Amino acid sequence: MTAAKLERVIWIVLDSCGCGAAPDARSYGDDGSNTLGNMSVKLGGLTLPHLQGLGLGHLTTILGVPPVAAPRAAFGKMREASAGKDTTTGHWEMAGLQVDTAFPTFPNGFPAEMMKRFEQAIGRGTLGNKTASGTEIIEELGVEHLKTGKPIVYTSADSVFQIAAHEEIIPIDELYRISEAARKLCDEVPIARVIARPFVGEPGTFKRTYNRRDFSMPPPSATVLDAIADAKLPVVGVGKIWDIFAGRGVTENVHSEGNADGCVRTLEALDKVERGLVFTNLVDFDMLYGHRRDPAGYYRALQEFDAFLPRLQQKLGPRDVALITADHGNDPTYRGTDHTREYVPLIAMSARAAGHDLGVRNGFYDIAQTLAEGFGLPPRARGLSFLSAVA
Repeated sequence: MTAAKLERVIWIVLDSCGCGAAPDARSYGDDGSNTLGNMSVKLGGLTLPHLQGLGLGHLTTILGVPPVAAPRAAFGKMREASAGKDTTTGHWEMAGLQVDTAFPTFPNGFPAEMMKRFEQAIGRGTLGNKTASGTEIIEELGVEHLKTGKPIVYTSADSVFQIAAHEEIIPIDELYRISEAARKLCDEVPIARVIARPFVGEPGTFKRTYNRRDFSMPPPSATVLDAIADAKLPVVGVGKIWDIFAGRGVTENVHSEGNADGCVRTLEALDKVERGLVFTNLVDFDMLYGHRRDPAGYYRALQEFDAFLPRLQQKLGPRDVALITADHGNDPTYRGTDHTREYVPLIAMSARAAGHDLGVRNGFYDIAQTLAEGFGLPPRARGLSFLSAVA
């Protein structure tokens, strides 16, 4: 172990904010995807002054966000080494693991025997069992759900077992119990995530709520979060971080209701954490705008985050680093409604990071290696630290 060089790391994942097709994008059917670049063309240009000043325009061609002469942060982009393009894989790799075999997906729905066991476990029949958009399937099957009380089961191109239910028909606690039963079955497959998808409203105006909860497989081995927590440092997870890691290595779970609330909770956490990690996922980029192929909404969310950045910068001390990245892409201009295999941004703000070009990183796990070195912990099995550029 070496002496710690950092007091705090603030790590913010802009869920799905990719910056150009990865070299292997064609094998995933995602050739030509570029969440930031294609969105800028679709909308006739973006205006993101703070992200531009940090160096965002150096990562890909973004109409309206050109490179700047003197970036105020270190900047680069990361290529995913793991197989897949989902939330779990991306976050686990950033935390130091590599997933060599993609989690299974079910484009034709889940096996009949699995669904039979699930229905027996929860004492209810089910509706759906197919690949679908979450908003579309509750409109399609919501009325029948209200009549029968049967939860709606669906999946996507990701390894997910999703369960939608109206909060007045199946209360939140019961939906979570049902999801835990699904988790036990999904562990056998293994399916990466079971997602409880509660909604409210009347037919034609159904709306999903932020009582969503992910029930994930635990990571197969210790991550850098475990190492930080084992060193008796706080690891505060804001948003769905706790869910993604099944609680492992996260010492405090902070629920958030969307991007704006997640940013507020992040600042509140910084007021309490003197040394350690604040790890935030901002889910709206992906959940509300990427999957729904809404580039205008995605842009509004980026503008809101851009306006938040000065408040974050004011909180940074001389031995703090703020990291901004993503876990995968979800190009809102692309065909379909699924994630896209892309590079992701890597922006690091600190007292000495300005202007450093971090280049193209060949694995998301470079973040874990950097955190380990920054907190004076033993090196990770994989990854190249970029700490010297930022601390």
